[in-house]
Amino acid sequence: MDKSTQYKIFTDPVHGFIGVPKGTVLNLLDHPYIQRLRRIRQLGLSYFVFPGAEHSRFSHALGALGLMIKVLNNLKEKDTTISREEYESTLIAILLHDIGHGPYSHTLEHTLICDFQHEMMTTALMHKLNDEFGGKLSTAISIFTGTYPKTFLHQLISSQLDIDRLDYLKRDSIHTGVSEGSVGVDRIIKTMRVHQGNIVIDSKGIYAVENYITARRLMYMQVYLHKTALSADKLLRAIFRRVRKLLDDGAELYFSSPAMEYFMVRRPSAAKGISNELIRNFVMIDDSDVQLCIKYWYYHEDPILSDLCRRFLNRQFFRTTFFQEKPEEELIKKHREQTAKQLKQMGLPHDEEAVSYYVFHDYSYSEAYKYQNDGIWIMDKYNDTAVEFSRAADTRNIIAMTEPVVKHYGVHLKELDFRKDSTITIR
Repeated sequence: MDKSTQYKIFTDPVHGFIGVPKGTVLNLLDHPYIQRLRRIRQLGLSYFVFPGAEHSRFSHALGALGLMIKVLNNLKEKDTTISREEYESTLIAILLHDIGHGPYSHTLEHTLICDFQHEMMTTALMHKLNDEFGGKLSTAISIFTGTYPKTFLHQLISSQLDIDRLDYLKRDSIHTGVSEGSVGVDRIIKTMRVHQGNIVIDSKGIYAVENYITARRLMYMQVYLHKTALSADKLLRAIFRRVRKLLDDGAELYFSSPAMEYFMVRRPSAAKGISNELIRNFVMIDDSDVQLCIKYWYYHEDPILSDLCRRFLNRQFFRTTFFQEKPEEELIKKHREQTAKQLKQMGLPHDEEAVSYYVFHDYSYSEAYKYQNDGIWIMDKYNDTAVEFSRAADTRNIIAMTEPVVKHYGVHLKELDFRKDSTITIR
């Protein structure tokens, strides 16, 4: 740490004490755009599976800031030239990297706003803050978007081995209790250096990197794409789709806030950019708005909406069945027919529209390591050259983990048994 800078100390359960520099960085941390992240869960709906996964996007942003301070200090100790402005701007970029997330993180990203990615809102909010702070974020925005001349600073924000991933893997592992996701963060940071303008890892850190990639694969399999989380995700999306259908039919619904009503009734699009009106409403919504809406909708006279909300509030989800390959249309049709019969027995509407809220066919996709065009580079200690990690590693399983994992699955009523249509069933 710079001895001439004053810090405010935060206690983090993952990384210990984090000293946040007073001034612009601390002022940003206290800004409503960042404080809003306290009300958005880092893992979306995974708390339904892992009771400890209640941590917020704010805790992740603060933790990533703490790690960035460590890595920048480490690089400076290795004679990497980083100016005071670049140092502060990189801290700002990592602190703000998630401010564009909406309620339940990724789950409702495309539901509330059409033609939208959360990175679009992040960039828009950073520009708003830059205006508010008199241009002090210009370099941070350049680093975040990858247009700053020093490429390695952007790589610390977004790459195959960035500070964002190092924090969330470690943090999510601790809060979920999934020890397989534990990563040797300190060793990786200590072995980072800059070579020819890019971030590389010293050869002595190669096993920590191998563990990092393995942990990432396991966290996707055990946490991020858990069968119950997939089911909860489909249920929440179905609730919002049903609300939109009812609104189209002229029904009246209560909303938790004017901002939520804006998104459900106006249905904004980001196709032509992020408007000031969209920003104004976006920063006013978080997980609590969605939860309160679902409590209201639970009492709605529409039997489908009421039933879906009851299931969500009481954790009475659908079942997820994994298939060995993509199901044929004939099988999907069969599943829909079975669902219609079951809904009829339950006294619920059972036409084609109703069925669409109770059975889903989709696939999950994950990549533990993507080395083409954006790999991790290991320094060869003998000739001072960098080698791409999959070629530097001793084990062949790293090559295997560069292959994407695609899993086809169905989400359906628990009263129905799709297992006979599948060679893989995970309860």
